[in-house]
Amino acid sequence: MFTTRPELIGSFGAVATTHWLASAAGMAILEKGGNAFDAAAATGFTLQVVEPHLNGPGGEVPMIIYSAREDRIRVVCGQGTAPAAATAQAYRDLGLDLVPGTGLLSAVVPGAFDAWLSIVRDYGTMSLPEILEPAIYYAEHGFPIVPRINWTIDSVVELFRDEWPSSAAVWLKNGQPPEDGEMFTTPGIAETYKRIANEAKSANGNREAGIAAARRAWYEGFVAESIEDFCRDNELIDTSGERHRGLLTADDMANWQASYEDPVTYGYHDYTVCKVGPWSQGPVFLQQLALLSDFDLDSMDPTGPDFVHTVIECAKLAFADREGYYGDPNLVDVPLETLLSKDYNDRRRAGVGRDASPDLIPGEIPGYTPYIDETAAGRANMVHEFDALGGGEPTIAKHGNSDGDTCHVDVVDRWGNMVSATPSGGWLQSSPAIPDLGFCLSNRAQMFWVKEGLPATIGPGKRPRTTLTPSFAMKNGKPYMAFGTPGGDKQDQWSLVFFLHHVHHKMDLQAAIDCPSFHSEHFPSSFFPRESYPKRVVVEGRMPEATIKELRKRGHDVVVEEDWSLGRVSAASLEDGVIKAAANPRGKQGYAIAR
Repeated sequence: MFTTRPELIGSFGAVATTHWLASAAGMAILEKGGNAFDAAAATGFTLQVVEPHLNGPGGEVPMIIYSAREDRIRVVCGQGTAPAAATAQAYRDLGLDLVPGTGLLSAVVPGAFDAWLSIVRDYGTMSLPEILEPAIYYAEHGFPIVPRINWTIDSVVELFRDEWPSSAAVWLKNGQPPEDGEMFTTPGIAETYKRIANEAKSANGNREAGIAAARRAWYEGFVAESIEDFCRDNELIDTSGERHRGLLTADDMANWQASYEDPVTYGYHDYTVCKVGPWSQGPVFLQQLALLSDFDLDSMDPTGPDFVHTVIECAKLAFADREGYYGDPNLVDVPLETLLSKDYNDRRRAGVGRDASPDLIPGEIPGYTPYIDETAAGRANMVHEFDALGGGEPTIAKHGNSDGDTCHVDVVDRWGNMVSATPSGGWLQSSPAIPDLGFCLSNRAQMFWVKEGLPATIGPGKRPRTTLTPSFAMKNGKPYMAFGTPGGDKQDQWSLVFFLHHVHHKMDLQAAIDCPSFHSEHFPSSFFPRESYPKRVVVEGRMPEATIKELRKRGHDVVVEEDWSLGRVSAASLEDGVIKAAANPRGKQGYAIAR
């Protein structure tokens, strides 16, 4: 099969990310003697600067890590929680039936900072100032404006000029967006991270003491204080069309910290796939595998109608269960064991027929009452009304072209350590920039519901059911591959298609990434205004015409996008001492480095 790039092969280390500068920063850390955890953190901080339309310092990150020293796979929860004042009643009292998609009311605790610090403290070897150095350099000396950054700023330029002056001060020059290819600086972020680095340097003690000092400065010091002051003192417009203050406080910041969890796993052929729990959409990947396990995918053409139809119909079933049952398992009883069980998925699989199903119905589980938003399809035509207010999924074009959102990081080092991470949130269009800090807050709370009694109803200290979903696979019982993609609700579709091509169609990592991709938009979006498009299947233009024709014959509403437009998958693997890596060519940003 034609590939855009070679699958990279080496034995020293590999970094694969959604931006070439971040991959280079991570490899530089490996070259200096750092390990995968050091490199992943440096890469993550760099992505906050060079992909500001996709993530920022005020965002979040879930990770799946493997420590060779401990021979252990762990999930790192860098997803911040809702503020103490964020009750469903508080939003209804403001006349809201959805959490706004932008602005201060949708802010949660910024979780990425402590998540990166946690893996560096517990598993890394380098000091925090060394880790922050690449991000500070690019923020201070400049990074290139890629076309998607320019498009994003241009789409909200009137919002910045008229309503969010602090954002205009950061992203506009003489009232205009930067030009493609322009070297751009974000001095506010540079100064914030310099101050954090200086806090770490001035701490009395070892490397760990410096990390602890940096954490205090962020969650109990000047960062937390600036966030509270800005949320309290400013009433700014959001996608509701009204002006609101924020609910996030310094106490919310001080009372939160990143945490470790065990992954959720599923055995599939020679592989065991590891995912984040049901506070993310991660288990939906595993349920799709459970549903697909009884189909002969090996014999199906990877771009043929049988393969696409089967995968799409199983996705509809799994995502219906995501809508009906997922929430923060610390506060909600999620029947995950049943959702991934053989008997349950055998029953669900019976719903896959030859024609496209029009239904979105969760499975029946005794003792549970699932909820599906019946108005999502009715809101499908509303989405474009909110573009000018920064609403909707980041970097989803106004006319339906999906280039994905968020970032992704995969790292493998020569000692066998591995990291898969999906940083997001705090993108430049999510909320107004905080002048003292140079960055804005995450709007992840938009993924909650305001309706009472649901698994994903908003509540104090609750994690939103995020779309962020890194992936990790073992092969024959040994750690094998870190992989993932940006893309909101498409993440566990695009990454699944990649995985199935690798496992069933024996494609190498790069070929599996390059193969034409597809996804469903049948179920409610996780992003404001939570629209859905029943029976819609989106495919790349490179998909064979015969496949498109047959899918339409079976009742699918097929939307054909540009040839290279769906997915931003990257991956890095380790097997018998051989490291391999690959990255997505779509969008001309992703890069893998290995030697």
